[in-house]
Amino acid sequence: MPFQITKNTIFIFTITLFLSCGDVSIPKPYGYFRVDLPKHSYRFIDTLNLPYRFDMPKNAYLIERKTEGENYWIDLYYPQLNASIYCSYMQIDNNLIEMLEDSRKIVYKHSIRADGIGEKVFENKQNNVHGILYDLKGNTASSIQFLLTDSTKHFFRGALYFNNVPNKDSIAPMSEYIREDVIRIMESFEWKK
Repeated sequence: MPFQITKNTIFIFTITLFLSCGDVSIPKPYGYFRVDLPKHSYRFIDTLNLPYRFDMPKNAYLIERKTEGENYWIDLYYPQLNASIYCSYMQIDNNLIEMLEDSRKIVYKHSIRADGIGEKVFENKQNNVHGILYDLKGNTASSIQFLLTDSTKHFFRGALYFNNVPNKDSIAPMSEYIREDVIRIMESFEWKK
């Protein structure tokens, strides 16, 4: 039986044609600007009157922070990434446990917004440097924090902050990039005797 064109066939074809021509709105996810991150390169800082030294990223500026009653505080400022690692130094005076606990409390204040907090123990016996690297996941104000000590005299603490509203998706590549710098700082860190 040959195919016959009927009024029903024309009607179905016409309806199908009209329905298939409509635009369907599909929501698009938010996009973020691409940031071209430079290759990691470092310089050893030992020119300042600081009781410590380490390999500093070349694309960051070292800014001495003058805080009343506190000496040797610095910031590592990344202008291209709009971020800073705020670093503080304190001498231990039979209060290492309190300093460690205060640092831990500062990190865990972010647990309200954090999806998780990872702790990685660090030790360089040759330079007598011991510490902890904290990775904070989620929309936290600080995604990386760390502390270093020799357990008897020196205590150094650092925290990464971006100068904008935290959004884990938009800052993730930059945070991971700076995390590599933090690890290099920890690995190259030395106390001046």
